[in-house]
Formats: sequence, structure tokens, C-alpha cells
Amino acid sequence: MHFFIVLILSFVLGLALDSAAMAQGITDHAARKIEIEKRKVSPSKEALKRRTRSNRQLASEGIPIAASLPVIETAAQAKPRTANEVARRAIALLLVANKGELNDQAFVEIFIGVFSASDDFTPKELAFIRNGNTTQIERTQFLWRYESLNVLLWAIGLVDKLDRADAIIDVPKVVTIFRENGRDGLLEKAKMRPIKEILDQSDLIYRMHWAVRDAGINGRPAPAGLDRSVVYERHYAFNWLIGYLGQHWDDITTDT
Repeated sequence: MHFFIVLILSFVLGLALDSAAMAQGITDHAARKIEIEKRKVSPSKEALKRRTRSNRQLASEGIPIAASLPVIETAAQAKPRTANEVARRAIALLLVANKGELNDQAFVEIFIGVFSASDDFTPKELAFIRNGNTTQIERTQFLWRYESLNVLLWAIGLVDKLDRADAIIDVPKVVTIFRENGRDGLLEKAKMRPIKEILDQSDLIYRMHWAVRDAGINGRPAPAGLDRSVVYERHYAFNWLIGYLGQHWDDITTDT
């Protein structure tokens, strides 16, 4: 698989992306606090219990905990995406990740037609899809969207569970889901998991991402064998799923 050939470059890019995110970390962290202040409410029992569960799991895996990290949205505060939105976003991610992997313009154009996906791309994705002369860095960046895609498929019930964020996903297995269902089958089968279940995973990856970034800032390897880029892509996808700060896909921030 071409996916494995670019792993080294992917790792370097992952560090670069995370470094850029760390540079805005203070601003993003403040954004979450401002959002909480704007609501003018104390953390709810739901949010506090969710944070406690996440921290308990992190501790059991030997992953450092930041006691100062605020709670995330509650079920009442979140603005979750619909199953249709998530399924269409998943189709777009499959196609941009596939182009990132194979860099076969003719192939991806065919499958845009097969999946009737021409209206599903964001502006940044559309620019990448239309560009016949992409760089390796650009292709690698979009290649990692397979990891975000896996989160979306989990959210709509087409992937049973999310494995630990210490290794890349089984790409052929994910591709098989699309091959067997097509666009119509995917849209028909897509059913959102309960928002509380999505928030549980969102809270966990948020705190896990802090631990990964803290390790990077201090020159240590990611704790407990976690993969930096996998963690980043999951955090990105979950922030979109819960409607974090009302951001669109191209503008998602992954504050810690």
C-alpha cells in the first residue's frame, strides 16, 4: 500500500502540524474558556463526570493528565451534525485521502462520479482535488484524513469501535465499507450514535491530545505509544462532529 510508503514523511508532517497547532494553543485554550464564560454557568455534573471518566482511563493507560483542562460541551450545549452530513463528509474524506495516497487524478475523477460527490468537498478539498500538480506534503496531509474518516464512520455506526490511537487504521477495511455500500447505501445506513457517546470520545481525545502535545513541547516521545497524527486527526474529526465553536471543516481548531 502506498499508505505505508509515506509513513516517515507523514510523521514529519504530523510534527509540523502539531507544532503549528501548539503555537496557537494558548489562543485556542482561551477560546474554550471564553465559550464557557459566555454561557455563564458552572460546569455541569454531566461534564464533570465525563472529565473524571476520561482522566481515569488516561491514568489506567499511563497517559499524563492535565487537571487544569476545562470540561467540554454537554449534550445540551453541543451542536451535533446530522447523519446525512457525516456520511457526505465521509465520502469526501475517502476521495481526498485516496488522492493523497495514490495521486491518480483520473482514478479520483471517476470515483467522484461514482459517488456523486462533486458537491461534498470543502473549498480546500476542492482545490486539492482539482490540482493536477500537488506536492508530496499536500498529498501526505490529505492522506491522513483516513484517520478522521474512521471517526466519522464510527459516529454513524459503520465502524463498530475505535481502536487505541497508537497505530494507523486498516485502510483496505475502511475502503471496503464504501465499495460494498456505495453512496446510497452509506446514506441509508448512517445512523448517529447517541451524542453522549460521541462526547465521551471527544472528551477523551481532547485530553489525550494535550498529553501528546505536552510531550512534544518538552522533547519527549508521545506517551503510552500514542501516534501523534492519529490523535490529531481524531481530535479534528470530533470537534467537527460536536459543532465545536461553530467551525466549518476547513477551519477546525484542536485546542488543548
